Amino acid sequence: MSNRRDEVLGLLGVERWVPRSAAPVVPAAPDVSPQPLIATAPSQPLATANPISVMTPPVLPVATQFTPSADWDELRAQVANCMRCKLCKTRTKTVFGVGNAAAPLMVVGEGPGADEDASGEPFVGRAGKLLDEMLRAIGRSRADNVFIANVVKCRPPGNRDPEKDEVEACRNYLDAQIAHVKPRLIVALGRIAAQRLLTTEEPLSRLRGPLHQYGLSKTPVFVTYHPAYLLRSPKEKAKSWEDLKKIAQHLQAHG
Repeated sequence: MSNRRDEVLGLLGVERWVPRSAAPVVPAAPDVSPQPLIATAPSQPLATANPISVMTPPVLPVATQFTPSADWDELRAQVANCMRCKLCKTRTKTVFGVGNAAAPLMVVGEGPGADEDASGEPFVGRAGKLLDEMLRAIGRSRADNVFIANVVKCRPPGNRDPEKDEVEACRNYLDAQIAHVKPRLIVALGRIAAQRLLTTEEPLSRLRGPLHQYGLSKTPVFVTYHPAYLLRSPKEKAKSWEDLKKIAQHLQAHG
């Protein structure tokens, strides 16, 4: 785990996530006693501490409601042919998601960028490479035990933030993906993904830390930094590493 951690740190251009005197990385071995993801004291069970109020996703007008397919391949085809919002006019490819469709961990970003729009796969390029290394540091990968998606499946022009109507047009797709994958934990990457996923305007400083719930499924949601932000702000590396350890602990406890 230590060698892997140093590889992750190398991508950030720093010597390591945290000093060697800091708390050790959570081992991958299943016999290690897990610690709760969010707790105010070691003896407390997993719970939300002073939680952000998460609203139920708003109901779309009747004319725009639809039922995504429960079949994974059909759902992928629905996304590929979607014309439910204005983003369909400027996209090159839809970005359905990638990974294990029965993964215990689901990672959700805000929306595709230029590289993703061209390739049809989420999180490629430098941020994607860093995300892969961060996941690998806690024994996870998009090929085996993680599913990666976005709150919108088409690239917003100029990489702008996805607008609320665009998010709501895609929300049923995301609901269907979550219902199919049945993840033990959703990790929201960055402020925009967290705000859109949780239907709130709270800042990242308040969203990061407590354990939230997603919509009607009440799937646990943990908010952390976007890897692109870490590339720009390596000073946040220690906080991000603590988040990764908490994610690993939660998955061990509920795996």
